[in-house]
Amino acid sequence: MYDDVIRATFVGVLAKVCGPKVRVNARLDDERAEKLKQLQSLTGQSASDVLKRALDLMYARQVASARKKLDALLSSDFIGCADGPEDLANQYKDYLTRDLNAKHGAR
Repeated sequence: MYDDVIRATFVGVLAKVCGPKVRVNARLDDERAEKLKQLQSLTGQSASDVLKRALDLMYARQVASARKKLDALLSSDFIGCADGPEDLANQYKDYLTRDLNAKHGAR
């Protein structure tokens, strides 16, 4: 049972803080455990280093994707194109209640 448990040091799941580093015990299914072993063999890196690199790559991809979406939104002139109260996002319930009461009367 514990053969399926790969112990690695990286920032992520089931973390236990150990000083400035984080120790993680990650459970991998057979397929992913085999992939990890193959990557270790191909790269000569430890499980920790392979998992750190995978985390870095995934993080970079996600952040790049989010930045690309934000840049597209900011360059589209969509933000700031509507008129209305500046506090609408925070006070929308008050505005909605006020307008519904004005339309249908207070109940």
